[in-house]
Amino acid sequence: MSSKIAIIDYGVGNVHSVSCAVSFLGYKNVITRGHEVIRSADALILPGVGDFGQAMTNLKSFDLLDLLNEEVLIKKKPIMGICLGMQIFGNSSEESPSDQGLGWIDFNVIKIPASLQLKVPHVGWNTVSVEKEKNLFVKLETEPHFYFDHSYYADCPQDFVFARCAYGFGMPAAVVKGNILGVQFHPEKSQVNGLKLFRNYFNHLGV
Repeated sequence: MSSKIAIIDYGVGNVHSVSCAVSFLGYKNVITRGHEVIRSADALILPGVGDFGQAMTNLKSFDLLDLLNEEVLIKKKPIMGICLGMQIFGNSSEESPSDQGLGWIDFNVIKIPASLQLKVPHVGWNTVSVEKEKNLFVKLETEPHFYFDHSYYADCPQDFVFARCAYGFGMPAAVVKGNILGVQFHPEKSQVNGLKLFRNYFNHLGV
């Protein structure tokens, strides 16, 4: 395949696991923080594991903020954010109140409530209920299982939520706004379902 997917390496993502999954499906991809490589890519993936504040600090230190805003908001390049990568699409996070997110989707990130008396962080397999944007979940079961690992979640308006995970309440598991897609779970760790989701996404984009 001639198309290229840029997996953005900003120091907080499990980039190699994502690259291995995408490569297994036959898609050309590159792990990079190089500006020209990102500009020339057909689609972007922003993985993320760890701290919201550190993620934003790293994006600034690698001079990626203006570049990503240009590619995603102006050029409308498709981007998938995974876990923390999805959370920084929002405005802010209780994990790091002094740091602003990218602000691409109007939501704030809050901690899973202790009042639910559930294990936090939320780690392991959980069912995802699809509400809209069915193309992403073609050839998956009605309520597929995906792997989660997080303590915070996107408190996102219904307009942008297309799948939820039942963990004490209907936690947003996937959000979309135009060319911007975010998933709270880890497709690269979700075995067959994760591979199917990646393939559905890139097939839908035509890359």
